[in-house]
Amino acid sequence: MSINTVVTLKKGEGRTLSQGGLWVFDNEIDTIKGHFKNGALVKVEAFNHYPLGIGYINQNSKIRVRLLTRKDTNIDEKFFRMRLANAWEYRKKTVDTSSCRIVFGDADFLPGITIDKFEDILVIQCLTLGMEAYKLLLIDLLKDILKEDGIIIRGVYERSDAKERKKEGLERVKGFIGEPFETRFMITENNVKYMIDVENGQKTGFFLDQKYNRLAIQSLVKDAKVLDCFTYIGTFALNAGIAGAKSVLGVDASELAVSLASENAKINHLEDTVKFECHDVFDFLPELEEKNETFDVVILDPPAFTKSRSSIKNAIKGYREINMRGLKLVKDGGYLATCTCSHFMDEENFKKAIAQAAKSVHKRLRQVECRQQSPDHPILWGDENSSYLKFLIFQVVDEK
Repeated sequence: MSINTVVTLKKGEGRTLSQGGLWVFDNEIDTIKGHFKNGALVKVEAFNHYPLGIGYINQNSKIRVRLLTRKDTNIDEKFFRMRLANAWEYRKKTVDTSSCRIVFGDADFLPGITIDKFEDILVIQCLTLGMEAYKLLLIDLLKDILKEDGIIIRGVYERSDAKERKKEGLERVKGFIGEPFETRFMITENNVKYMIDVENGQKTGFFLDQKYNRLAIQSLVKDAKVLDCFTYIGTFALNAGIAGAKSVLGVDASELAVSLASENAKINHLEDTVKFECHDVFDFLPELEEKNETFDVVILDPPAFTKSRSSIKNAIKGYREINMRGLKLVKDGGYLATCTCSHFMDEENFKKAIAQAAKSVHKRLRQVECRQQSPDHPILWGDENSSYLKFLIFQVVDEK
């Protein structure tokens, strides 16, 4: 395919590209030569005409160009098959692939597209105009690649209903790609069975990024009394139950999530041990404190408190508050597992918030583990957005 449009950067710009990222921002561009439509492929060059790669352009977005390659190569079916094959081979080496994220956007050099595999179902999320033109091709190619390993995909569901699409000039869409199927179905992870809902669940239906963090808490919960906050469909709670916890209480503000979590407890024959209740966690934790309730293990897995740099200060306050509330409920010598899923909340600020929380409630923390997202959500060096999940486990000790 002939590419006739050339984007030339200003002198001194292109810092994100030089660090290993894939984005060109609108204020970094000097000139755009050639006729193009938004979403089209363009060549990118430095101020001195040194070639920097090929990507797609969208003047509706502050991220004006997203690179697909740093080489002068054809962006065709062969190219996309190579990208997808590389992504799948990487997953086979690094994670349990029964359910996993196969494509993680920029970190797999396919900016704007996410593809999750849940057993024999694919869920796709396309957030950019440039990838919209390729999404059906990507699905067909990926099905073919998986078939070579004996995996027959039964259905594909699209969850391109995120607000980000509006910034790209795209409508938010959701629905089947191809033949319809039952969107509530069973998956197994860490020997725990889950009924998930890819149509109505959050994001693509299930949070695969916490897979090995959920596994990590299993060693702490034998015969323990456990509190799992922001439980969603019961993921950490059920891992605690399957690992021999004495009792588990999972809490979430969503009635739909709590209903599905309770169903999942029954599926795993844990309904006598693992219970779920619908509460606003911020209101519920002080109520537990007033009742002098304590737990051997408290798990905090809140939604992102910040989605922009401008709100980091408020986010730090939020993380400090929720961790302070959680720490008050941990027995002396018990454990706290806590995390943030915002890439804007870096590890330093997150640890600072936790340290302030511990000091304010007179608790000492002994760090057990500092973890991150599952390897099927790879962290691409040079792309700070790909590193977002920070997960810490502490032993909590009273000052004495």
